[in-house]
Amino acid sequence: MTLKAIGEFGFINTIRRGCLIRPGNVVKAIGDDAAVFATEKGEVTLLTTDMLVERIHFLRDATTGFNLGYKSLAVNLSDIAAMGGTAKEAFVSLAIPKECGTGYLEDLYRGMKTLAAAFDVNILGGDTTGSEADLVINISVVGSAPEEEILYRDTAQPGDIIFSTGFLGDSRAGLHMILNNISSDSEALKELFNAHILPRPYLREGRFLARQSGVHAAIDVSDGLSSDLRHIVRESKTGARLRTEKIPISKNLEQFCNQFDSDPVEYALAGGEDYTLLCTISSDHADHVAREYFEEFREPLYPIGEITDSENIELVNPGGEVRTVTPSGWDHFNK
Repeated sequence: MTLKAIGEFGFINTIRRGCLIRPGNVVKAIGDDAAVFATEKGEVTLLTTDMLVERIHFLRDATTGFNLGYKSLAVNLSDIAAMGGTAKEAFVSLAIPKECGTGYLEDLYRGMKTLAAAFDVNILGGDTTGSEADLVINISVVGSAPEEEILYRDTAQPGDIIFSTGFLGDSRAGLHMILNNISSDSEALKELFNAHILPRPYLREGRFLARQSGVHAAIDVSDGLSSDLRHIVRESKTGARLRTEKIPISKNLEQFCNQFDSDPVEYALAGGEDYTLLCTISSDHADHVAREYFEEFREPLYPIGEITDSENIELVNPGGEVRTVTPSGWDHFNK
């Protein structure tokens, strides 16, 4: 069915079902000029927004509507996770080309609703308009956190240990598969493909880290390890030293890089869209936080290096050779 057949408001009535996940604080959801919801006393509000544009951020013919909807919301939830917040409300705006049918759009919302339900996030509205050529998805997410428990980029300190909450580089391998029409005909390749199209937002982990003493700074890995770590060191006026043997590389990525003659460390440094969290923790708290993290999530915090006062990002190989790393991740205006 086409949008022309059901009209804008028919489309809104179709997708509004299942958007209200957590009704307790909602005064008015979809259906009026603005949503109305109550905020928690003693907390501050976080607001993030992200736009995904067809042919820039995704290829519509290379993904399902479900996967695209899931990822579109995940990248926003990851921003809230990086601040140590709790995601609460989401607003979705679409610019829709004429040939994009309602089936694809309903699938898109099904992906968003599935992820929203997993994290108790309401979808409370947004906007729709037409597009001459490409599908454009803009999502804003409102979150909250206690004011004294927010993680920022500019608070890393020399001597901090740098940690990652997960593997790095897998998403880049998944993107390589998409761009080169490589079939996910093994379990390893399937997991790499899913790492790109169904990224995991580390919301619960970010909230846990924000509560811990000694956790100083954090960011999510959206543009690549080297680029996102650069944001921390620039904002904090520090440097960083990474240990190649400590960078968490999955067995799946190792197999992929062996098969396609690539360097997994370079994939980790320049990949992007892994959406793991990088955090810096004071050296006297690092072991304790890592133990508590494992107790809570049954997954490790991976120590990958330390914050320095060099104002550079340096990479040290197991033999002790040091080289300066030039950030090489995604830059929207340098491609």
